[in-house]
Amino acid sequence: MLKKGLRLIIYGRVQGVGYRYFSSKWANRLGIYGWVRNLPDGSVEVVAEGEEALLREFVDKLREGPRFARVREIKEEWLPYQGIYSYFTIE
Repeated sequence: MLKKGLRLIIYGRVQGVGYRYFSSKWANRLGIYGWVRNLPDGSVEVVAEGEEALLREFVDKLREGPRFARVREIKEEWLPYQGIYSYFTIE
């Protein structure tokens, strides 16, 4: 089980639709640690660490998003695993 880090920027209708809560719920279900926050340009940023396969599943869930979200694009940046998070938070 290869652990990795991942930084995502999610574009579309992703603020004001429960997207951060949705992200946190799926991170906790999959055992992924890190954080999610809204950015001033209307996008959402996620920094996450965990097993690579679970991170890929997480990205698939984030691509779907909650009911009222409309994800247009996700930019992915894979990073080395640092092990600096012990839970997933909403910033």
